[in-house]
Amino acid sequence: MIMSNTSIKTAPEVWDSDLIRASFPALSRVIKGKKLVYLDCAATSLRPNPVIDAGCDFCRMHDGNPHRGMHALSYEATEVYESSRDDVSRWLDAPSIKSVVITRNATSAINLVAGGLRNKVKKGDNIVVTMMEHHANLIPWQQLCKLTGAELRHIPLTKTGELDISDLSRYIDKNTKVVAVAHVSNVLGTINPIKKISDAAYDAGAYMLVDSAQAVGHMPVSFKKLGVDFLVFSAHKCYGPSGLGFLIAKEEALYALDPTEYGGDMIEYVSFEDSTWADIPHRFEAGTANAQAVASFPETIRFIENIGTDKIRAHEKMIVTYALEKLGVIDGIKILGPLDPAVRGGLVAFTDSLVPPHDMSTVLDMEGVAVRAGHHCAQPLHRLLGIPSSTRASFGVYSTKNDVDELVKAIEIARGFFGRRSQYGT
Repeated sequence: MIMSNTSIKTAPEVWDSDLIRASFPALSRVIKGKKLVYLDCAATSLRPNPVIDAGCDFCRMHDGNPHRGMHALSYEATEVYESSRDDVSRWLDAPSIKSVVITRNATSAINLVAGGLRNKVKKGDNIVVTMMEHHANLIPWQQLCKLTGAELRHIPLTKTGELDISDLSRYIDKNTKVVAVAHVSNVLGTINPIKKISDAAYDAGAYMLVDSAQAVGHMPVSFKKLGVDFLVFSAHKCYGPSGLGFLIAKEEALYALDPTEYGGDMIEYVSFEDSTWADIPHRFEAGTANAQAVASFPETIRFIENIGTDKIRAHEKMIVTYALEKLGVIDGIKILGPLDPAVRGGLVAFTDSLVPPHDMSTVLDMEGVAVRAGHHCAQPLHRLLGIPSSTRASFGVYSTKNDVDELVKAIEIARGFFGRRSQYGT
């Protein structure tokens, strides 16, 4: 129904940065007199024209409420809504269409799982996370443990910023009910060995959840190959719209969850005294959905597939390798996480002994370079590293070596403003 006008029709034989970058209108921006260098993809990636156009087309021509009307626009909205679910199922190798739950973002998807297991976890059980988790994959499990009396355990890190999985039996045992792990750390960049951890969770009879917010769209991801029960991601981190996320799960795992939100369209039967729930996945989709975002996401998938996730991963690995080389020779800069690009996703976080992170980000913005500064929703990890915050550059399909060169130039300008040592460096 919604047609794409993307200029990338098939996977290019040779990486064409100019062609890819031309699809992103935001890259034409001039910030404070400087051409925009966007290096904040881990927070929110830019959107290509086909995704923008699909959302606008939905609003112009098909803006009905999915599942809530007998008229043409509602039928069309429902068709678009369910078609998007089908596309996600195929793209990420989900068990079935019923295995795909549409949410607001990855955070809401994790909360859906944690809240849905509230009657399955009890005192004496344990839940296992890691020491590198984003708050979204830590706090829901903290709260579930507080509610139920279960123990919260944390898989530690090695000195290089990888998970120490040398003896998973110390953390995952017969009393483990859930193991929840980031696919890629949003601070360290570490790509975690999800299959090895999910195998241990399976042997213990525990549910396994992977937070793939920093992986989906940036590398090949197959739900079935990962061997997990739940996988979550946000559309806005993989060139899609904001306000949209997905939970992919085994059907039996979804049936084990209790709904956490109640209201329109998630019911089967309602009386004044009681209610029953619709079948999966609709029982977890209470209220009116962000139909415009859902309508544009199939174009996101097509955009990524037309380039190829293998090629996207190779490109980001090349950019990260270059960034590690360029940043690694600057005296006083300390790179967080593993230095091997083979085990690192498309981001590099660092501290500078001369410039505090927020000052660094401010000066970089003056030079047109957009990065992230702060604790990146990972306060415990930063405290573990002995720092309150860091500066993060994160990359995407539109990133180039020239972007890294501009980053380094801007860092040198920022360092020129600060002649003192900072408490943020080591």
